[in-house]
Amino acid sequence: MSGDRKLVVERVQTGVRMEKRLLKVLKALAEYYDLTLGDLLEGIVLHAFDGKCPFGANSLQRIKDLKKFYDLDLDSSASHRLTEAAKTAPGGKGRQRK
Repeated sequence: MSGDRKLVVERVQTGVRMEKRLLKVLKALAEYYDLTLGDLLEGIVLHAFDGKCPFGANSLQRIKDLKKFYDLDLDSSASHRLTEAAKTAPGGKGRQRK
């Protein structure tokens, strides 16, 4: 696909769970570029599906700065190793969500 032709799509509302600091970085990046979080994620995914990096040098530097600001120490090597923290149930007993 190329050109400036507008593409009509159907968007749906979705609820996704994501690592808290990662979401903060994404929201800050979307705000910086005056995009919605959904628009930013669509762009990232479409680039990834084409095997392309969605960010240039300036954006990568901005992401590095935001990761530092939000204390995000994760990188792509963590992508299949993330697990939920144990939730504390009322009464003080720890419980792992399934």
